[in-house]
Amino acid sequence: MIKYYDDLQHISNSQLNGFFVGWKKPLSVEQHYKLLSGSTHFIVAVDDETDKAVGFVTAISDRVTSSFIPMLEVLPEYQRKGIGSKLMEEILLRLDGITNVDLTCDSEMQSFYKRFNMFKSTGMVLRKFL
Repeated sequence: MIKYYDDLQHISNSQLNGFFVGWKKPLSVEQHYKLLSGSTHFIVAVDDETDKAVGFVTAISDRVTSSFIPMLEVLPEYQRKGIGSKLMEEILLRLDGITNVDLTCDSEMQSFYKRFNMFKSTGMVLRKFL
């Protein structure tokens, strides 16, 4: 069974292995933990049989009008099991009073986000790949 947590009392560095698949420079588990703790909101999906984190989503917000969802990731072996959808549902609940919720994604992921009443938009980004 998958459990969903929005606090760090239930999450340790040792549970955060295997994320950032395909990244040129994947984050360490220490950086991942810091990423969670620095987010306005986050949710981590944990497989209670293995006690391993299998997915997470983060949001950064001014808590008034604007929020950005920078990351949603589910480990490859746990994809297509509804975990990503549940993570999105949960983070959007926490952002319910926020009028502007933005995210950027690859074009092949747009159909996933459309299910949450999100729509295609135009924007600009700066990426510093080291």
